[in-house]
Amino acid sequence: MAALRAVCVGGGLGAPTVMAGLRRHTEDITGLIAVTDSGRSTGKVRIALDVPAPGDIRSALTVLAEGDPALVKLFSHRFETEKSEELSGMAFGNLFLAALTQQEGSFLRAVEEASRLLGIRGRVLPVTLYNTHLCATLADGTVVEEEVNVRAAGKAPIERIYLKDDDVRATDGSIEAIAAADLITLGPGSLFTTVCSCLLVPDIARAIADAKGLVVYVANTTRQPGQTDGFGIADHVRVVRDYLGGSGLDVALINDDPPPDHLRAHYAERGLVYLEPSTDELAKIADLGVRPVTAPVIDKWSGPRDLWLKQDTIRHDAARVAAALVRLVEERRPRLRALS
Repeated sequence: MAALRAVCVGGGLGAPTVMAGLRRHTEDITGLIAVTDSGRSTGKVRIALDVPAPGDIRSALTVLAEGDPALVKLFSHRFETEKSEELSGMAFGNLFLAALTQQEGSFLRAVEEASRLLGIRGRVLPVTLYNTHLCATLADGTVVEEEVNVRAAGKAPIERIYLKDDDVRATDGSIEAIAAADLITLGPGSLFTTVCSCLLVPDIARAIADAKGLVVYVANTTRQPGQTDGFGIADHVRVVRDYLGGSGLDVALINDDPPPDHLRAHYAERGLVYLEPSTDELAKIADLGVRPVTAPVIDKWSGPRDLWLKQDTIRHDAARVAAALVRLVEERRPRLRALS
């Protein structure tokens, strides 16, 4: 197979998982990463230093890093102290990126310099350089601002998300990467606050909708309280397609390897209900004009994680996801040659 050119869109732990799997198959990976997080560590840096959210960028950089292991480990280190509420829990990499931004005079230059220092294989780009915030209109008419409030549990359902600032533009190089890609992945991750927040940058959504490469939504494994209560897999796919402008999504990659009962029960107690790939759900996805593809893509062997003030979920396995994605690209290439 010719060299695979991949673009992975998202943030959190989802897009980096896909990137970690694909790096075993190609060096040509571009992570287009969300910058609207406003959680505790990232939120403090954004307020104090006026930079786009660095946290998801930090995670993506460390996944592709091949430099000094001590520096890579340090990048993910969180300070632990009872003497400073501001510093406790702060990720060193977030401060590092903010310091580089001040030194270089540009968040993009900071990411590029961090990429060089970490020796990453591939490229990481923020979806935008605008220091904007995610907002949402809820079903009861309430408007909430900032990602940490948009994803909060216990509120009315999310009706629509949008960016606080108008005319937000894509980072230089991102549109070109999408146009040249053989594979564009969306997610997995928080539906509204991670996956679709990237698609709120109009240039990004338009480029993906018009892309010649295969566009795949890596479907979430569970519902997420505060964002997708009551959703099925088809509802997730519908929302992604809508924020792409109604077209351009080719495949929804869905797990068909049931998790162990103890994992199901653990997450269900926390409101994260496992999403079953039923015949009815798959038919609904097909009716949306998206091809549902099932494959064993979850990590069934690792236990629950203790994340920093965020919800855990049944995670994807990097190698299994990448294997399924590569198969999809390989299947598609002969058809494209036949049509050319």
